[in-house]
Amino acid sequence: MTAAVSRELDAFIDANTARFRDELVDFLRIPSVSARSEHNADTARAAAWLAAECTRIGLATEVVPTPGHPVVLAEWRGAPAGAPTVLVYGHYDVQPAEPIELWTSPPFEPTVRDGKLYARGSVDDKGQLYLHVKAIEAHLAVRGTLPVNLILLAEGEEEVGSDHLADFVQGHAARLTCDCVVISDSSMFAPGQPSLLFALRGLAYLEVTVRGPAQDLHSGSYGGAVVNPAMALARMLATLHDATGRIAIPGFYDAVKEWEPDVRSRIRALPFDERHFLEEVGAAALGGEPGYSTLERLWTRPTCEVNGLLSGYTGEGAKTVLPGVAMAKVSCRLVPDQTPAAIEALILAHLLAAAPPGVTVTVKHLHGGNPWRGEPGGPWFAAAGRALEAAFGKPPVLTGEGGSIPVVGDFQRILGAPVLLMGFGLPGENAHAPDEWISVDNFERGMRAVAAFWDEAARQ
Repeated sequence: MTAAVSRELDAFIDANTARFRDELVDFLRIPSVSARSEHNADTARAAAWLAAECTRIGLATEVVPTPGHPVVLAEWRGAPAGAPTVLVYGHYDVQPAEPIELWTSPPFEPTVRDGKLYARGSVDDKGQLYLHVKAIEAHLAVRGTLPVNLILLAEGEEEVGSDHLADFVQGHAARLTCDCVVISDSSMFAPGQPSLLFALRGLAYLEVTVRGPAQDLHSGSYGGAVVNPAMALARMLATLHDATGRIAIPGFYDAVKEWEPDVRSRIRALPFDERHFLEEVGAAALGGEPGYSTLERLWTRPTCEVNGLLSGYTGEGAKTVLPGVAMAKVSCRLVPDQTPAAIEALILAHLLAAAPPGVTVTVKHLHGGNPWRGEPGGPWFAAAGRALEAAFGKPPVLTGEGGSIPVVGDFQRILGAPVLLMGFGLPGENAHAPDEWISVDNFERGMRAVAAFWDEAARQ
């Protein structure tokens, strides 16, 4: 049976949409960049802002310290006896905004253009987290109650690997016990087409350093006699893939769990426009592992990518040096049943074997997360499907996500509850890039979908 957003909730959201958007703008103005220590006070300010808003709408809220950035924990436990408990997870920290010069408008001065709200964190994840807060407010303001018991947990370290959240969840497992975890930190398949996710890739993120001479040398005086770390690193990185684009690290694919043929068929049946995708990314051609479609490569296959390179002189003009050190950032997106630790060990062994005499190689762990694979179906998926159809006018499709949300697997493992990924972003929203945006329409429809979901969840 198709659900509907209740008239009184819909009317409240409609009457307060302008205020909700203004509040989100205030939230987005706070530069809560978790990766930069100079923004530690801003990150704490964002946590305090969110906690104050949760308290204002009627939740019991506290800001809980961790060894890193704090966790905002808000609760409402007044549902009727036997009602389920739902945990909503999101994050209030954001990626660095650089390169600033590529933003059309300043990253922390939110601006609406053509139905899109541009700001760092607008879709990842402040906007998606905040629409949950507003859906809760709608229920409490209109009815004075919620049909489910609710826990809202927002962390400030998702963009740096959620290093302390698993310990937090483990340490507060009794308090966080729930029947379902709901996360909105992902994208819909297409505009107007709601989606539910069934897979997330994991992450192994490393920093590779190659050292040669004790310092930079004059390339005329020493070039040709001393091994160049930049050249050595370039050759080493080139060995990570074979000529077809398949990852050439021995053992890399050994733990990969293949998807069932019917899942691959469902992915290939989605109305994916590869030409539009190519235009969207602005590339001349697509590439990747042979034998798989673009969506399969993005959702179901592992990767190994170079994310950054640094060596020698890179300033304006000429300075002919033979660099003493070269560095690369390397990340691998992982799929079940790969683990970050195992992949890091394979990469280290491979790079050491590929290094020429005359240099030393070190590999530093930056952060990582396990992949996740859900089981579509069941009452929670059905409830979410009805709520999404009520808000968007069509049933959701099942999709995967190429990115990582490290804590998804931790929630499922520690709390033993199913995880429902119900995102309201869109393709091309520039998360982690300049001109990040969220669809204003999706922000509003997302509130309605979540408000309807609480009613549907209570009927399970």
